[in-house]
Amino acid sequence: MREADETTRERIADHLRDTAASPAALAAEFDVTPGTAVEHVRHVARSLSDADDQLLVAPPECRDCGFDRFDDPANRPSRCPDCKSESVADPEFRIADA
Repeated sequence: MREADETTRERIADHLRDTAASPAALAAEFDVTPGTAVEHVRHVARSLSDADDQLLVAPPECRDCGFDRFDDPANRPSRCPDCKSESVADPEFRIADA
């Protein structure tokens, strides 16, 4: 399939099969907002349930205290609930064989 014929979600899924990426990296690569990138990834994850692939998520992590037990691992938190630092790394997504 030519790249022009693929949807943004299909291109994101192909990209995540090759490399891990944060919402910010996906946003820059596919010219969408980081929030939209997360929504695309959530949709891709639902479509993978019938496939032999699975979405792996490295959760966000506070750079100051190391907190990584966020309620939603795909969430892009603005600050750490533990130490209140705003230095929180984005989650990273990757598609791997199940």
